[in-house]
Amino acid sequence: MSRFPLFIALAVLLSACGGKDFSAPRNLDDACAMSSERPKYFAAMRATERRWGVPVAVQAAIIHAESRFIGDAQTPVRYALGVIPLGRQSSAMGYSQALDGTWDEYRRETGNRRADRTDIRDATDFVGWYSNKSRERNGIALNDARNLYLAYHDGHTGFSRGTYNSKPWLLEVADRVATRSVMYDQQLRNCRSGWW
Repeated sequence: MSRFPLFIALAVLLSACGGKDFSAPRNLDDACAMSSERPKYFAAMRATERRWGVPVAVQAAIIHAESRFIGDAQTPVRYALGVIPLGRQSSAMGYSQALDGTWDEYRRETGNRRADRTDIRDATDFVGWYSNKSRERNGIALNDARNLYLAYHDGHTGFSRGTYNSKPWLLEVADRVATRSVMYDQQLRNCRSGWW
């Protein structure tokens, strides 16, 4: 018997076992359903809340706005003349959509050199770290999802300059983040799972 079919079968089996699931939870509008479906997500967010003081609902709302909980999310590819690929719109990647430079800063400052943007634990820790920087640099309360998101999107300097005021679309997204944060908080308080 040839070894080739055995090799193929083994490769398929190993890839099925070792691959990560980067898909989003089924119901992004129900924090209780998400916590049941993806308990590791909420364990990571609770750990981040303990470390950085950023509420789970705020973290979840920011991640929802950035990646819709798709672990390997990336920005779209830009094209010249509609057909020649020019690369991605930015280096943003993963659950948190952290840019390369900001991610490198996070890894240096926290000592988490092996941090991976496609790992929910690292992504939530990044959101907590960045939000804590927003509190330190701009005086934003850690439960202020709207302003934390504006600083997250436009950077600390951009936030202090009010660059978001010239972006009506961003103000709308930030309002949705705030609304979603309140919704997630209310849902998590009423979950029957005993997690909260």
